[in-house]
Amino acid sequence: MQNSIKNIQSLRGMKDIVGSESELFTYFVENASKIAKKYGFSYIETPLLEETALFKRSVGESSDIVNKEMYQFIDKGQNDVCLRPEGTAGVVRHFVEKKLDRAGGVYKWYYYGPMFRYERPQKGRLREFHQFGCEVFGLQSVYEDANIIIMIKEILEFFGIGFTLKLNSLGCSDCMPKYKESLVEHLSSFKEELCEDCNRRLLTNPIRVLDCKIEKCQSLLTNSPKITNNLCNSCNTDFNKLKEILDFNNISYEIDSNLVRGLDYYNKTAFEFVSNEIGSQSAIAGGGRYDRLVEFLGGKSTPGIGFAIGIERLLELVKKNDEKEDFVYIGVLDEASLNKAFEIGIKKRKTTKTYIEYTPRGFAKHFGIAEKLGCNIVALIGENELKNETIYTKNIGTKEEITVKLGDF
Repeated sequence: MQNSIKNIQSLRGMKDIVGSESELFTYFVENASKIAKKYGFSYIETPLLEETALFKRSVGESSDIVNKEMYQFIDKGQNDVCLRPEGTAGVVRHFVEKKLDRAGGVYKWYYYGPMFRYERPQKGRLREFHQFGCEVFGLQSVYEDANIIIMIKEILEFFGIGFTLKLNSLGCSDCMPKYKESLVEHLSSFKEELCEDCNRRLLTNPIRVLDCKIEKCQSLLTNSPKITNNLCNSCNTDFNKLKEILDFNNISYEIDSNLVRGLDYYNKTAFEFVSNEIGSQSAIAGGGRYDRLVEFLGGKSTPGIGFAIGIERLLELVKKNDEKEDFVYIGVLDEASLNKAFEIGIKKRKTTKTYIEYTPRGFAKHFGIAEKLGCNIVALIGENELKNETIYTKNIGTKEEITVKLGDF
């Protein structure tokens, strides 16, 4: 009796990136990286697997990521580890581990890669997803906050993505504790009406209540105290300066006093870029300042600021430049021409995207394969071309046919 074999499929919330989607993915990463480099960032790659403690100490025990969503397990060495749910903590860990907090100076890194969160998959939100992000260490100036926001604006505009910028200040260690007290006092009067998660947050990190997505909780927060009305002089001055810089550079924004981001490490500037084109999951980029995070991970006090962009969320909005690069198909009409075709294909590939077909075929077969591959130029060599040191070419788009000398090709 033959055993039935179950087909192996990708896990729920995880998907292959292939075809036209992979083209958009690489197009986004390549061009976002170019813009980051222009702003002085260099590339960093951190491990996908880290100690669980890294994320508990940085992202925060009160966050949904730590409480519900981490891919956490004990490895064969009895280490408590997890797949990274976000990118900032690993970069900060590197910064502290290499004692760069003691060396002083300014460090700017960009990264991209997969992150993992065990949550309910939906449009634009997967369990394995990819982020593009940047982190800056050693710059306290609010001008760097503006610089980061302007850079994200440039990235989104490059890809033709419309957005609204939402802005808030989360205060500092001087004004935030007082604000938390007033917020808890206000919320405690109707805490029975808040959801279970919000009641837990009241005990761990009360400002996370402002981030609740449940409609009833949001309606209860309408008259809650606002952090922007409770900032200390220093935070208020910085926030006003940031708005002044953005105004001067004609960057419009909305103040959202409930914007706290989903992670515990933010202070002062917090921001999100949102889109109305992707349904309820409208945040397409976000970040802020985290001046205490290096200390949380055992380092010397160092100012920091960063952001992340969810790549999958953006792909359906990315408008690719219509200038299509040439994709050359090189084929042979007989076996004797293969060595020459391979030789010129290798040379052509140095300047142009090139596919070499090794099997001798007739004209119609070559053109059929070329069109399936998406090639726009077909170049063929046969007995006559080999003898005359020429190559037959046809531009599929313009229908232009021409036989040229191999050197000219």
